[in-house]
Order: sequence, then structure tokens, then C-alpha cells
Amino acid sequence: MAQTTQTTSESVTPLHAAEQARDPEQISGGHLVAKALKAEGVDTIFTLCGGHIIDIYDGCVDEGISVIDVRHEQVAAHAADGYARITGKPGCAVVTAGPGTTDAVTGVANAFRAESPMLLIGGQGALSQHKMGSLQDLPHVDMMSPITKFAATVPHTERAADLVSMAFREAHHGAPGPSFLEIPRDVLDARVPVETARVPESGHYRASTRSAGDPQAIERLAELLLASERPCILLGNQVWTCRATDSAIKLVRELDVPAFMNGAGRGTLEPDDPLHYQLARRHAFNNADLIIIVGTPFDFRMGYGKRLTSEATVVQIDLDYRTVGKNRDVDLGIVGDADAVLSAVADACSGRIDNGSAGRKEWLRELREVETTAYNKRLPRQLSDASPIDPYRLVHEINEFLTEDSIYIGDGGDIVTFSGQVVQPKAPGHWLDPGPLGTLGVGVPFIMAAKHAFPNKEVVCLFGDGALSLTGWDFETLVRFNLPFIGIVGNNSSMNQIRYGQIEKYGADRGRVGNTLGHVEYDKFARMLGGYGEAVHDPAEIAPALQRARESGKPSLINVWVDPEVYAPGTMNQTMYK
Repeated sequence: MAQTTQTTSESVTPLHAAEQARDPEQISGGHLVAKALKAEGVDTIFTLCGGHIIDIYDGCVDEGISVIDVRHEQVAAHAADGYARITGKPGCAVVTAGPGTTDAVTGVANAFRAESPMLLIGGQGALSQHKMGSLQDLPHVDMMSPITKFAATVPHTERAADLVSMAFREAHHGAPGPSFLEIPRDVLDARVPVETARVPESGHYRASTRSAGDPQAIERLAELLLASERPCILLGNQVWTCRATDSAIKLVRELDVPAFMNGAGRGTLEPDDPLHYQLARRHAFNNADLIIIVGTPFDFRMGYGKRLTSEATVVQIDLDYRTVGKNRDVDLGIVGDADAVLSAVADACSGRIDNGSAGRKEWLRELREVETTAYNKRLPRQLSDASPIDPYRLVHEINEFLTEDSIYIGDGGDIVTFSGQVVQPKAPGHWLDPGPLGTLGVGVPFIMAAKHAFPNKEVVCLFGDGALSLTGWDFETLVRFNLPFIGIVGNNSSMNQIRYGQIEKYGADRGRVGNTLGHVEYDKFARMLGGYGEAVHDPAEIAPALQRARESGKPSLINVWVDPEVYAPGTMNQTMYK
């Protein structure tokens, strides 16, 4: 796929010397790209090499930008997405033309649905060979336009840095998302006078996007909150995207508003916070008089808005005006940055003699009773000693294993649906999942991004065996770059989320068509690639095995054989298809 040329170490030195001897008043397209990345604060690119793009590497070396090379371009794109989510800075992946760029499409599409600001740079055949059938020539911009916020070709070397800054500007406008640039080989390699190239200065080429929303709408929401007896708030992805944790906590605590969290919003409140709720969400949505939805669209995860009682006043806060009121009418819509909006609402509610908090005590007790009942009902399965292992026992052990510093990643179908009910990150920004595209295979690249960005934090990832199969070979990249993590495979040798639907629809005799995987010993796979691996069949051995993986200091896979005949409630409800 990627075209490479083997070179000896002797041939590299004179080539580098020749580069250094070139006119310092001239600069190449690749070096302009690297300067623009540096201006945006990008400190790492994820890549798979190809002849079209190597001048960008040379520029990155000069600018002090780390180059992490992977085994598949999908991994590079997912890692850039994950890096953006975990750091708050835009991620960047660089891939070669043709199949290199098409391999990255899934990662870009996932970032698009997850509102993740990343830049994919793809190679392209030389402009001098346009429409001649050059190596790996494809209409990349046409393919990328529907799944990016911005897609363009760099038409001239002097514009290389300028187009990079334009791509970042678009990636951060409104709800963030990915941008794409293709750079023809001769444009990238050519050198132009430094004085003729526009090189954007850091902090001077795009505006703040922290809109606080309509002041009248802010005041209206404050009035609704002050008058509400049974409010609740759902804190979604954009609470983390906008780094709105402190504002969200201030608002819910000062007004005693029960809070539910989803996506990257998980961890906004600690699991033992008295205003943190999880299992009582349906009851709250059915009985609240005021429901505030922050940074979460009314998509399939929300039943397209139908899960909210028609009797409640519904308020939606979002970065994107197109999301507000989509699929369901709202009583008040506010377009703005979650941090700025929640902070402004908290300020508008402060200083009141009666903010309604005292009148909500009974509502909080009611929700806590529902929460406790649901937890106690499920607890026997979380503590089950059954063999094969009940998936609830596995995710319970993982939740108990996490520390306040553990970043948790979920990559899978049925097994990760279990974990969504049980696993509670202990801090904001410590939860990563694919997002609404439901892409399997994000686990290894998200680990790569998280551990590279925060080497002193522990990274824990739960894989479905099907999900790990998609990008698992880049486990070797984690070994090569010394990025240790604790990986757990919930292994049922099946694509169980699909299997259940087939059984329900076509009968048990056709339940194994196209969804059955081999009994793969992923513990041996990990050891083969230089990591730590261990198999677990006994539920009592889960916790000791996790601890041994932690102590190994290596990339690890604990292969836990779970019961293939047990399904998560979300799988059995087939909510993703309703």
C-alpha cells in the first residue's frame, strides 16, 4: 500500500547534509506544514509512511513534533481523534495518497460524528501529473467532503501553512470536527522563498469560540431552574469538550440539581457525589418538571427525544444550532459553549434568597431510592461466581480496579454495553468510547493517544474480542513506543450484539450465521508481540490478573472468557436499531 524505499544508514547522512546545505531563505511545503502544526500547538502526528508525505516528517523533526508510526492508517486517524478528545488540542494524522487516505476514512468519520477536532493530511499525486493516472491518485477531497467540516487541496507551496491554519479554524467553528487537506507531491516537496509564504502566528489566526449564548435565554433558564421542583440535567460530551466541569459542578451543587452523565461527560461528578445519578435516569426523564440537556443530540441514544416526558419543560444547550430542537421540540434552546453557558446560568441564579434547593430534597430522595433499588437488583450478578464468567462480574471487577488516575476506554459491542452500566470513571476526561458512529477498533489507537499524551496516567481498556480483531496488530506499536496499559478482552468468540438480534429475528438455528469468531488466545498474542498476557476462566482470578498486568509495566491483555449466552440489557432491547 504505502510506497517505501529501503535505504542504508550511509545514504541517509549525505542526503540530510544536502538538505542542510540548501538556501536557508527557501522553505519546502513539508516544513511549512510542520510550522503551521506547531503554531496550532500540535506536538504529535500519527502516521503510516508513504513517498508522498515524507517531507512533512522532515519538517516535524525540525519543529520538535513527535512522529508515531503505526501499522494501519485507520489507527492513525483514530489516534488523532483520541488525542484531540483527551488533550483538548487538535489531533493530526498524516497518511499517503490513495489507499492510505481511504484507509483513514473510518477514523475521520468517527471523529465527525463524535465532534472531535482533528486534521487528516493526505498525500496526492503531483499537480504536473493531474488526470494522467499517477500512482495512488484518487479524488480524496470529493470523498472526504461529506464527513469533514472542511476539505481542500493545497494548490501551491506558498499556501501550505495558510491552508493548514484554515483547516484548524474550520475544525473549531461551532461544534468541533475533522478537517482534511490533500497536498500534491510536487507542492509538498517544492521550495519557495520564505518571505513569500504565509506562516500563521500562533494565537493570531482564529477567534475565540466561547459563546455564552443569548443573555435573555440565560436569564430565562435561571428562572426555570429557580421555579423547578423536580429538575434534572444530562451532562454530555460537550461538557468535556468545552472543559465545563467546574461550571457544571457549581450549578448542580448550588441548586441541588440531580445530574446524569453520558459519553465524555462521565466523570464530571465523582461516583460518590450525592448529586451523581446513573440508574435512575429513566425515572427522572419520566417524572421531571424541568430537563436540561447539555451537549447531547436527540439521536438514537436518546430515543430521538422520545424518552423525555412531554409534561416537562425541556432545555437544550449545544455548540451547534443544527442540533438544538432536532427530532424533538424544545421549550428553550441555547447555542453556546457549555462552560460559558453553565457559568452564566449559575451566576444568574446566585444571590437569591430562595433558589429552590430546599424544595428539591424529596425529589433527590425519590431518585436515590430508585437508584439504590436498581443497583441492589443487579448486584448479585456483579458478584456472581458463575462459570463461564458473567460479564457483569467482569465489568464490576474493572470498576473496582480503577483508580482516580485511570483513563478508561471501551471498545466493543455487547461487552462494552455492560460496562456502560457499571464502570464509573473517577475524574473528568477519563472516559473514552467510540461515540455515536459505534466504530469498533478504536481501543488500541485511543490507548496510544492517551498514554502518549499522559504517560504518568494509567490507561485501562476493555475490548470485545471482535473489536480487538480489527486494529489489534498495533499492539506492537504500543510495545515499540513503550506505552504500557492494562487491556482486558471480554472474550465470547462472537459478535454477540448482532448474534442476539439474529436469534430474535430468525430463530436459534440461524443465530450463528456470520457472527462467530474463533477461540483466539489473545493472552498468547500479547506475549508474542512483547507484552504481558494472561488467560482467566475463574471469576475469582480477574482481580489478581489485573493487578499482575498493572505490575508488569508492559502493554497487556488479560483474556477473560465470558459466557456467550448472556447479553446486556441494551443488546436485548436492541435500542441501537430503534
